[in-house]
Amino acid sequence: MQTLSPQAIPGSSSPESVAVPADVETTIHRRQTRAVHVGDVTIGGGAPVVVQSMINEDTLDIEGSVAGIRRLHEIGCEIVRVTVPSLAHAKALAEIRAKLKATYRDVPLVADVHHNGMKIALEVAKHVDKVRINPGLYVFEKPKADRTEYTESEFGEIRDRIRETLEPLVVSLRDQGKAMRIGVNHGSLSERMLFTYGDTPEGMVESALEFIRICEALDFQNLVISMKASRVPVMLAAYRLMATRMDAENMRYPLHLGVTEAGDGEYGRIKSTLGIGTLLADGIGDTIRVSLTEAPEKEIPVCYSILQGLGLRKTMVEYVACPSCGRTLFNLEEVLHKVRDATSHLVGLDIAVMGCIVNGPGEMADADYGYVGKTPGFISLYRGRDEIKRVPEAEGVVELIDLIKGDGRWVEPESSV
Repeated sequence: MQTLSPQAIPGSSSPESVAVPADVETTIHRRQTRAVHVGDVTIGGGAPVVVQSMINEDTLDIEGSVAGIRRLHEIGCEIVRVTVPSLAHAKALAEIRAKLKATYRDVPLVADVHHNGMKIALEVAKHVDKVRINPGLYVFEKPKADRTEYTESEFGEIRDRIRETLEPLVVSLRDQGKAMRIGVNHGSLSERMLFTYGDTPEGMVESALEFIRICEALDFQNLVISMKASRVPVMLAAYRLMATRMDAENMRYPLHLGVTEAGDGEYGRIKSTLGIGTLLADGIGDTIRVSLTEAPEKEIPVCYSILQGLGLRKTMVEYVACPSCGRTLFNLEEVLHKVRDATSHLVGLDIAVMGCIVNGPGEMADADYGYVGKTPGFISLYRGRDEIKRVPEAEGVVELIDLIKGDGRWVEPESSV
């Protein structure tokens, strides 16, 4: 277990300046879950948090869908979801899968099935690695204007209909060794759950548990659960309650995190980061999707930034840079861009760009390399805590690259030609 000693606290000038209790946690302890395999990707079971997205091409467009899936996978999307609104769409997945294998590789695929889709789900289960169903839409419940309550017998009747409809799909997935996502959405709870629990996280959790218990009764545990909402507080409450209820019943199913319909631009990214990042920091979550009203490819960098920021995955350079102030001895923003342009293709390094000597060495103590303004016109280059050399500012970036090369940690960027 990693802890910070007083000497390691950035900005601390002496062991006496700040005291940190020895039992302060600095790592995220993830909720223990069972491993669920989706193609060659593992969700849960201690595996790295998996990144997902969804193409927006019509699944009947074979060429377009193959291209969309490939674009996502090539930039780091590990599982790709497609929508399957009809039997024709389900059958198209066979061609999409075959073309992917022939022209690229076998990508883990998830099919989205809604609205009484038993025939659709059974067909598509032959061609994908996981099927996502929405409990609120899977069996239609016609509302009654004069209803005053749902009786236990009515609950039982509907539950029996759900099992009857769900069982063929569960058996098919079970026998093929494939997976299911029980994907509850706050905006599409069933009439019965809305009437009984209201538009609440409790209703979302009860909806998921009902389907989980049916699957367990059929000896099927290859399940991933999601509790998505467009409002972050609702999403947080639903996932936390779901994790608590499952843990109490020894259900160790992985959780797929997301803020649904987050929107676009900066606000959409902030909403997604608040919801997904908060739960991951609590140790909750095994796979994530950032849902933006933008091209799906725009979602993947946000996912990896969230994971890297929390220390859960390291897929790019971590840049540490001060915000600049009156002590800064060079154009910090400009230099940071130059350093980033030169080194962003590297993986797994921490590089600090600091404007002055006051905070520089202390704030960047955990970085692999440091670029610090120490005296006007000169740059001090660090390896960890050790100053290696002082060079003219105009040569700083080149000298930093030479230092990384000398340590054998440099790789040449891939050619864009």
